[in-house]
Amino acid sequence: MASRQDPFRQDAQPAFVLHTYPFRETSLIVESYSRDHGRVAMVARGARRPKSAVRGTLLPFQPLLLSWTGKQELRTLTRVEWQGAYAPLRGQSLICGFYLNELLLKLLPRDDPHEHLFSVYEGTLSALAGGTDQSALLRRFELALLRELGYAVVLDRDVERDEPVACERNYIYIVERGPVDGRSSPGNGVELSGQTLLDMQSGLYSSAVTQQQSKMLMRTLINHYLGNQVLHTRQLLRDLQEL
Repeated sequence: MASRQDPFRQDAQPAFVLHTYPFRETSLIVESYSRDHGRVAMVARGARRPKSAVRGTLLPFQPLLLSWTGKQELRTLTRVEWQGAYAPLRGQSLICGFYLNELLLKLLPRDDPHEHLFSVYEGTLSALAGGTDQSALLRRFELALLRELGYAVVLDRDVERDEPVACERNYIYIVERGPVDGRSSPGNGVELSGQTLLDMQSGLYSSAVTQQQSKMLMRTLINHYLGNQVLHTRQLLRDLQEL
């Protein structure tokens, strides 16, 4: 909520910290993701001083209320309040959490609010802490992110024939178009079954085939929209799985 005295001031905004890095001698740059204002960058002045009031509170994966002011791209953080705490992410779940944050940092424009995506992110963090199947959580989040950003990820219709996807058929997914019948496609896309497409549309990832094919599809789509940007956490996850 903006203050009447300062129209650029926002108070007690539900938010998460995505990333922090040092700024000058004693401050931090905070990349945050807020419910009502989207991704917001701000400077936390003096946050690295031993007696700073915000030292130790600007942690990722914890619900916060952030207050800030300023009209430039880099705002000034004025207050941090804890909103309870999630169970800490550990091991591979922690890497998955950093993967979510890296996706938001590299794909979500600043000052572009997506309240539904914020809820999905919040729920995904909670489920990761609770030990829910990681691959299913990541696929659901990736799909929600692309759709919230306005990318039409069609899963339930053959876009060439304009008919519902059939579970028993095989398809080729063409980036920025959607699935087409595998028998008539030139093959320059991701091959997957109709059952996988329908499972993804329904948010079901119990099948090993669906898990494998959905990972390939989402990796292809995200790479396309990332352009030349590299996801460092994805490589880290891949390395851990090969140990």
